[in-house]
Amino acid sequence: MRDATPAQTKTHLKDYATVPVTVTHVDLAFRLDPQATRVRATLTCRRQGPGPMVLDGEGLRTLSVELDGMRLPHDDLIDGDRMTIADAPDGFVLRTEVEIAPDRNTALSGLYMSNGMYCTQCEAEGFRRITWMLDRPDVMATYDVAIDADLPVLLSNGDEGARGRWHDPCPKPTYLFALVAGNLVAASDRFTTMEGRDVALNLWVRPGDDGRTAYALDALKRSMAWDERVYGRAYDLSVFNVVAVDDFNMGAMENKGLNVFNSRYVLASPDTATDADYANIERIVAHEYFHNWTGNRITCRDWFQLCLKEGLTVFRDQSFMADMRSEAVQRIGDVLALRARQFREDAGPLAHPVRPESFIEINNFYTATIYEKGAELIRMLRSIVGPDGYDLGVQLYFERHDGTAATIEDWLHCFEEACATDLSQFKLWYSQAGTPTVTIRQDWADGDYTLTLRQHVPDTPGQTGKSPMPIPLAFGLLGADGTEIAATRLHVLDVPEAVLRFQTPERPVLSMLRGFSAPVHLDIDLTEGDRLTLLAHDTDPFVRWEAGRMLAKDRLMRMVRDRTAPGAAWLDAVHALATDETTDPAFRSLALGLPSEDDLAGSLHDAGVVPDPAIIYAAREDAHAALARRLADDLPRLRAGVATPGPYVPEAADAGKRALAATLLRLQTRLDDGNAARGAYAAADNMTDRMAAFACLLEAGDDDVAAAFEEDWKHDRLVMDKWFAARVSHAPPARAVDVADLLTRHPDFDPSNPNRFRAVIGGLVGGNPAGFHDASGRGYDFVADWLIQMDRSNPQTAARMSAAFETWRRYDADRQALMRAALGRMRDRATSRDTAEMVGRMLE
Repeated sequence: MRDATPAQTKTHLKDYATVPVTVTHVDLAFRLDPQATRVRATLTCRRQGPGPMVLDGEGLRTLSVELDGMRLPHDDLIDGDRMTIADAPDGFVLRTEVEIAPDRNTALSGLYMSNGMYCTQCEAEGFRRITWMLDRPDVMATYDVAIDADLPVLLSNGDEGARGRWHDPCPKPTYLFALVAGNLVAASDRFTTMEGRDVALNLWVRPGDDGRTAYALDALKRSMAWDERVYGRAYDLSVFNVVAVDDFNMGAMENKGLNVFNSRYVLASPDTATDADYANIERIVAHEYFHNWTGNRITCRDWFQLCLKEGLTVFRDQSFMADMRSEAVQRIGDVLALRARQFREDAGPLAHPVRPESFIEINNFYTATIYEKGAELIRMLRSIVGPDGYDLGVQLYFERHDGTAATIEDWLHCFEEACATDLSQFKLWYSQAGTPTVTIRQDWADGDYTLTLRQHVPDTPGQTGKSPMPIPLAFGLLGADGTEIAATRLHVLDVPEAVLRFQTPERPVLSMLRGFSAPVHLDIDLTEGDRLTLLAHDTDPFVRWEAGRMLAKDRLMRMVRDRTAPGAAWLDAVHALATDETTDPAFRSLALGLPSEDDLAGSLHDAGVVPDPAIIYAAREDAHAALARRLADDLPRLRAGVATPGPYVPEAADAGKRALAATLLRLQTRLDDGNAARGAYAAADNMTDRMAAFACLLEAGDDDVAAAFEEDWKHDRLVMDKWFAARVSHAPPARAVDVADLLTRHPDFDPSNPNRFRAVIGGLVGGNPAGFHDASGRGYDFVADWLIQMDRSNPQTAARMSAAFETWRRYDADRQALMRAALGRMRDRATSRDTAEMVGRMLE
């Protein structure tokens, strides 16, 4: 826990300076004890400029400090969280010994305990909770680690010599340090790199979980092979260890040679994991492995460059997933995630550039803007310079910056040099916040077709009057019958307005933003007929899906504003797509989905309509019911057509069939009060089908199924996380807060476990928006109370979940007052910089 009155001092990019004294090698000796772990650190130091050496430390009981063997009066050196060594020589050795208490570290940052296992999480600034050090990413050192404990498994970064003795030859910053010790067993395999290196692969889990590691291990091997094939990058140590940890604030961490994972992203079996779980395991395993080069071998100079490793690595994991699964479905899924989290972030008080100019607490900038929008910038860069240019630029980056801490300028300069191009305007994407709007107007007369393109980058907190940015727009033209009359072409809109002219024999149907070529809003004058044509015929899967989504959104917004019924043309179009058995089932499932409640609330707000969450919920229910009635005669046949007989396999083709079957079952439940879902639940032989039927039965009001599910799975912590989340997400909005409150009193609810906390509190906030936004304000008070409590023990989790309130200004005056009051209470009672900063930004 930080100071009771958290400081709000900002760190600015413009103030970056190298440290006067750096550390080139670190020797660490741990004597592990839950209440009194001793850490002896020996730092080999070298002066590189004038000034004192200032080390970081937090919550440390300092026992001794020595400089070149001479003991120093450490009480005189330490002021709060800083230790200052003045007048240090040019080269010296600094030794410190401290004591820490891992079992009292509820923040899950630094060295902490998870069900009897020692674990570390040092990104971004957790190493200072372990020992005194220059805790910043541009101080890169080699490490030797000795771990003494009466435990079966003692792990750290690098290669192991004697038991518990580890050497990492690759210079790394403190945030990549890792230590794990406990009673663990390994599922093991081997991989031979393209350079001939034999690598031992170990997935370490608790005894009893070793039967659920096969998929993660296979995903790791496929990731290693893909990175060699696509990027020419081979692994560089003799062992790669992965550890599954139950208590973890993030999804996983890329520590050099010792990746630490949230258990939910390692453990999977058909009985306990859904298709979504398998896909997440595949993606996150790949993401953390790819960090070995884009984050570890080349790290970021300072935390303002965070997107350099995260955005680039997200783009790499998205590309890997597109190759492993359906490229079209993967792209649509990526866009859905971007719009749900990052567009929302860009539109509110938490908007910030991909490279921020300042921060109070760096943990608060592990955001969708850094990750997902950062990945879109890499994708746009590749579109602008072309695939060959991208490969040249990336390879130059690897060659030039291997073993260094790099910047965005370093990254872009490699592409400017390799591709002989000027990217100074493209750099604006890193410094300007907000989602641009591209307005497109069409005119056709006597064979002359004109497109007028305009771009606008909106004002965001602290930024106004922004400059135009280069926006790659991929588009094609269709005829009225759906035939393609102009293949995909790319236009980079880098001015406020541009006019494009074509000769076409008929008024074409514009297929714009193919592949979602830029993270922008489109204001485009397409008619309903145009969208129906695109939905039925476009060769670009994203535009085809987007046409259906916009048709659905238009219908739903009319239903909310005017209380109209869904239109027959839209229902007929969706029916035609749903029953087209030549189309990928996963795509059909996505096409049957409706815009989310939050998406509709944002669109209504943008259109000048104050959104009412209860009315939005009712409109979506009516639309689902109308779809169900339109498909009523086809639902049993369609479900039977995508059945997957035989043993469960997590392959993409079968997962797509199960996704469509689940969508169809949800529609059928609206017609038969859950009869089909009861049969599906009883017949389910895998967790994907079981959870799909379980959700349907909860929505149908079958309370008995919740007790039966709990009785069957109360022994499995990860399955019970799904049970907790489903109970809240699928509760009627009027009862959602009561259900969430009841679940927090359940004997298995453990708020100290981030997965369980997110299942219940996140299940209300993200899974049941109408319940969270109940007009009484009970949802706001319930969530605020829990976040205030969580802030005292785990500030990172509390701060990230406080973003539930970021859209408070879009609602009616009564809800605004209630949310503002909840935010005010959180601000007044915050004990961490993390939460204080987030709430303060939302209230500005």
